[in-house]
Amino acid sequence: MRVWVVAPALLALAGCATGSFTYVESAPPRPVPEPETLAKRLMAMQPDWPKPRRLDCAETGCVALTFDDGPGRHTGRLLNILRARDVKATFFVVGEMVAAGQGAQRVRQMVADGHELGNHSWSHRQLTALPKSRIRRQLRRTDRLVRSLTGVRMRLMRPPYGSTDRRVAALTRHRGQAQILWNVDTFDWRDRVPAVVARRGARAEPGSIVLMHDIHRTTVKAVPGLLDRLTRKGYAFATVSELYGRRPKPGKKYEDDIPPLAEDRR
Repeated sequence: MRVWVVAPALLALAGCATGSFTYVESAPPRPVPEPETLAKRLMAMQPDWPKPRRLDCAETGCVALTFDDGPGRHTGRLLNILRARDVKATFFVVGEMVAAGQGAQRVRQMVADGHELGNHSWSHRQLTALPKSRIRRQLRRTDRLVRSLTGVRMRLMRPPYGSTDRRVAALTRHRGQAQILWNVDTFDWRDRVPAVVARRGARAEPGSIVLMHDIHRTTVKAVPGLLDRLTRKGYAFATVSELYGRRPKPGKKYEDDIPPLAEDRR
């Protein structure tokens, strides 16, 4: 702390009353972290994000909406739609997309909103066509980037094009990640008509994993209608891990072996 004593003559020149004057300069306040920085610190303390909700998919008809290849220019709008409807989804992100543009901001928002993240490789290469060293690099680079940005260690992965083999399974098992495929394909990458995408996604049944891509504007535009259709059927929306009711087993391939509902087990 600094203490300044100002002479009466100087005070008179400044138009102040004569007399002694003491000016106390306190230490500057500590800077407040930016919201994103604070969120990153908090997320780093929670490696098992997203936190489990009270959602029992063995009792309730759950559907997992999954989005590949982003984050892209339309992902922000999709996140706004999901947040407004309190819907949780699973995003399989591509490392190059996370590193580009607003990718970092988008993955942080996904985590803050309680969505689940999965690894979709670094550059969307067909992993089965690569040597083991390059498969490992494709997964490791994306894992490291996402963890550095969010503090989250991804427990899921989706091989690009759904192409996998024993080598991919062994490497993902070593990395502690389950292979998540799908059993409802909207073909939104091919037929970019929102009504068509929504109709195909609405074919989902309890336990379905629905494949979409958040890099397409038409897919994002289809989501509200798809949510309406599935909600009318009485379905709940879950992340992939919530759908299984447990953390999927590393290395294993999941696509249509969804646990049955409670009434089906009786």
